[in-house]
Amino acid sequence: MKTDDSQRVLPFQLQFDKPVASQIKISEWNPEKDLLAMVTEDSKILLHRFNWQRLWTISPGRCITSLCWRPDGKAIAVGLEDGTVSLHDVENGRLLRNLKSHTVAVVCLNWVEDGRLITDDNGNLSTYEDRTSRFFPPTPTIPRMPGVVSGDAGFMDDNEGSFREMSNSSQQRFNILCSGDKDGSICFSIFGIFPVGKINIHKFFSPTPLVDIQASYRLLNASIYKVALSKDLCHLIVMCSGELVEGSDETRNRKLAGHGMHGLHCLMLDTSIFWKRRNELHQVAQQASNIEDLTEVIRASLSVMCKQWNDAMHTFHEKFDSLSTLIVDHGLDSSPQEEFLSLLGGARTSPAVHQFLVNSLGEVGVKRVSKAVCGAGKELQRIVLDHLQPAAEIVGFRMGELRGLSRWRARYQGVGLDETLINDATEKAGMLLVQVERFMRVLSSVVQQFSNFFNWLLKCIKLLMSEPSDQLLPYDSELLVIFLKFLYDQDPVRQLLELSEADCDIEIELETMQNAKELVHFGGFLDCEYLRRTLAKEFQLMESSFREAFLMPFSTISKKILCENLLPLFPLPSTPTSTSFAVPTSISYYEEASHPISSYQTCESRFIDYISFQIPDESFPEIANSIGIVRGFMNDLINVKKGYASLEAALLCVPDGYHCVDLSLYKESQIVLLLNETTTSSESSGDACMMIVQASDLPFVSISRSSSVENWMLHQLKGSAVNLQMENEKVRSIPHSVIAPLAVSTSRGVACVFAVRKRALVYILEEDEDEVSDTE
Repeated sequence: MKTDDSQRVLPFQLQFDKPVASQIKISEWNPEKDLLAMVTEDSKILLHRFNWQRLWTISPGRCITSLCWRPDGKAIAVGLEDGTVSLHDVENGRLLRNLKSHTVAVVCLNWVEDGRLITDDNGNLSTYEDRTSRFFPPTPTIPRMPGVVSGDAGFMDDNEGSFREMSNSSQQRFNILCSGDKDGSICFSIFGIFPVGKINIHKFFSPTPLVDIQASYRLLNASIYKVALSKDLCHLIVMCSGELVEGSDETRNRKLAGHGMHGLHCLMLDTSIFWKRRNELHQVAQQASNIEDLTEVIRASLSVMCKQWNDAMHTFHEKFDSLSTLIVDHGLDSSPQEEFLSLLGGARTSPAVHQFLVNSLGEVGVKRVSKAVCGAGKELQRIVLDHLQPAAEIVGFRMGELRGLSRWRARYQGVGLDETLINDATEKAGMLLVQVERFMRVLSSVVQQFSNFFNWLLKCIKLLMSEPSDQLLPYDSELLVIFLKFLYDQDPVRQLLELSEADCDIEIELETMQNAKELVHFGGFLDCEYLRRTLAKEFQLMESSFREAFLMPFSTISKKILCENLLPLFPLPSTPTSTSFAVPTSISYYEEASHPISSYQTCESRFIDYISFQIPDESFPEIANSIGIVRGFMNDLINVKKGYASLEAALLCVPDGYHCVDLSLYKESQIVLLLNETTTSSESSGDACMMIVQASDLPFVSISRSSSVENWMLHQLKGSAVNLQMENEKVRSIPHSVIAPLAVSTSRGVACVFAVRKRALVYILEEDEDEVSDTE
């Protein structure tokens, strides 16, 4: 940089200049707190305070491709290369939930909160009360799998506060998490946990988006750069690359004649269903998301119970299977049960049984096996009482709440709450409770009979060893006979807990089934086949009915998200690598002060959108090293129908000797540019600067929309480019060569930039020049 220029360039007030262990590829400021989340090149997430104190570091074990904060700053969403979106607690980085809505890398995330208070149809303040806490204790948590440390379960850890805070969405403002993947799919999740819609932009038709356009268009090979949901939830702006083609399915591969329409495009999607039905969606999402949480509690409970019981039975068979070998070795053809029954009947003890009881098993062995089996039985009962049963009861209650809502067809049919499907799911939830009661009775009986069997064995061993047995617990001979005939080589507890691949039914006597069918006439559940099903099978059926019932809102909302407008921005090189062509972009919405207050009760937007992007030199060589800003795209369709255009654009030329590294829209329609010097001979040397441009003061040019979209928007701006001057703008110098990303905090008024030499620099943006001069 020249000496005379450096005298005019004021440096930021540097707060920190800290080294970073690995280069940073993503960074985002918390919207409510002085926290900065960063993602390193080796896919670790670092959380720092404004004073650069590190709070925690986590590594998901997979490549991180995107990141964003929940609007209240209490959780962070992380997009992964395998299509997973994971939610983490800001306090400690613990995993709260994994969402698998995509199949490929999640390249962008946007989490938006409805800032307005919810009102009813008469304009009165409306709040949704979750009545569950009136009737039930706090939500049960997932039981810990033996030998598994916290956070390894894949769903969420055992932190009760995190679990309940994530589940209690009734206290949150209505918010939606949008996630876009590299194949052009965009998913919507209410509160970040309840999937409510999915669309794919390359399957969209633009059905004559403007009144003058007579053709329909579609994007092929679309790749998403950024998504931004408006603050009123009515519109979604999508910046994406792809090839714009005209026509229906029969002509979808016919390229626009004479135009290379492969480039960067803006789509406007109508998401007004979120605004119009936010009350209904809030209530459905509240119940459904809690039901899904509780379903995970039930699934984990069954898994833990199955493992613990299988471990106990393994210990039992490990000891008692040796008796069969001893019987064969002694030349006998009887079974272990027959030998034990013979011993119980007072007959002479066979050598095999004597050797097994005295030498192989012994008193210590009996006590060890008894402790394993009876201890597992008690632990299973505790899990049922503390986790599984309370979760099943609350699920039944919440399904009853949804059942009541589904009967209000005028309001809830429009969001896909199907009464028939909800009724079926409610009955399945009730049947699970019946199966839980049945399982508890079976488990109690089995544990009692095992305990009785072990008491008898201890007495037998004492007698065989001629030791006193007066202090031993008594046993029941009748229960012992039943155990040896029906339970010794059978495992009804495991049968109820495990989901057999063969899907075997439980054998039930005809008389019992007939009695169950007769009970249907007295009301209650219509399903009389439940006696043939296991607890695990009942859970599987319940989960399947939930999935089907909640798929209806998902499908219904997805169909109501439509492509409303499109705007071709500039061409991109049509090369195999163009799909990953990096273009710095930014989208923000600012409130229009002149907009009437009545817009709170309508879907007419009171916000104006600003879309900024760097223009690659290959796209328009005649206007190289430039930045485009578009505003008013969101309201363009509405205003065209009213007879006037609102779409405007400005073209900024970066000062000579610099090139744009990254950009970010800032509050009050300001744009922050991160520029590097281009005259240096080494990538790691040289200076950089940040420039703040007041976008609202730029000479915007009205963009006309003809009867075709076959023209790039930038063609209309060639003669109106604005040359940015270092001495005329708010500029701050940086004594390092920098790289993307640029992280700007609108609440704090600070920016964090990253130098090539693995350094992070935090600057204050809003600093009076006099104060800056004093610090120098």
